[in-house]
Amino acid sequence: MSAANTALPNDGHVEKAITFFYYKDLPKAFAFYTEIMGFPLEIDQGWSKILRIGQSAYVGLVDETRGMHRTHPIKPVQLCIRVSDVDAWHAYLAVNRAPSLTQARDSAGLGIRAFVFEDTEGYQIEVQSVLR
Repeated sequence: MSAANTALPNDGHVEKAITFFYYKDLPKAFAFYTEIMGFPLEIDQGWSKILRIGQSAYVGLVDETRGMHRTHPIKPVQLCIRVSDVDAWHAYLAVNRAPSLTQARDSAGLGIRAFVFEDTEGYQIEVQSVLR
């Protein structure tokens, strides 16, 4: 398909982005993302919970028995959130014993300070701030 022959609808404007993760234990994942991460519930479909993580960014938590995919032990997906104070987030998550929490490190090449940890079923979450 040639891009020259087709225009994107609405000039390519995307209203929202949702990344879906699939879980064996949806209630445990939901508790983690709402109670520890503080993401508010936007849409509750019962077997799927959509949480707001930013102005137009969302994460969807899905019961694997009802969703389009099944869980897998290898999680080749990372949720990255940008925050204003990465060290405050690190301290908060350390107190809340986030699994596999790494130390916060600067990356001059990328211009960020970041750390990673895992959610209840092994999805990696990166928290980063801009170095400027």
